[in-house]
Amino acid sequence: MAGTEIRSNRNNSGVLYVISAPSGAGKTTLCRQLLKKNPDIKLSVSYTTRQPRRGERNHVDYTFISKARFVKMIDKGEFAEWATVHGNLYGTSIKRLKELNRAGYDILLDIDTHGAMQLKKRYANAVYIFILPPSVEVLEERLVKRKTDSKDVIAKRLDNAKSEIPYYKDYDYIVVNDRLDRAYKELECIIISSRLSTSKVDPNRIKKLYKIK
Repeated sequence: MAGTEIRSNRNNSGVLYVISAPSGAGKTTLCRQLLKKNPDIKLSVSYTTRQPRRGERNHVDYTFISKARFVKMIDKGEFAEWATVHGNLYGTSIKRLKELNRAGYDILLDIDTHGAMQLKKRYANAVYIFILPPSVEVLEERLVKRKTDSKDVIAKRLDNAKSEIPYYKDYDYIVVNDRLDRAYKELECIIISSRLSTSKVDPNRIKKLYKIK
């Protein structure tokens, strides 16, 4: 069928999806589910100077490096964006983005609001998605149940969340993660919608299929 042929012959430039959220909003869980169910979307693994958490794998969840190496990469201009988050450095490799793009994959970036705002200057055509918790009270409950941070760290994360949430207006889409299953469906709908955009269709394919001069 022509519709199937059109969808399977999108232009070879992958879509860049940038997802941000306050810590504890469920962004990582949603991203993992999206990647598991959509093998044509690849995560651009960020570099970070923080220590791995339990269960995290190097070069899979993050590429864990020293602060000295991170600073050298900044000096060489190797990051599309970088930021300090909760005292640790995080950055997106330009090289990794180019490699995934050339391979035709859609690319997922899981980054904070400051990094996303840097990316908007370089990648204006990317799809920017903001994940919100149902409320600050629910966010605090989730951070406490996670049992990975001290009370002081949780308080700092909540303060940061209050300063990050107003950035929602700079994103293209908002997903409120009150129920994980519903939030995931909404996220997947955004992906489907962006893929059906006319800008993602190869115009030469349209001309050939419908005999347009």
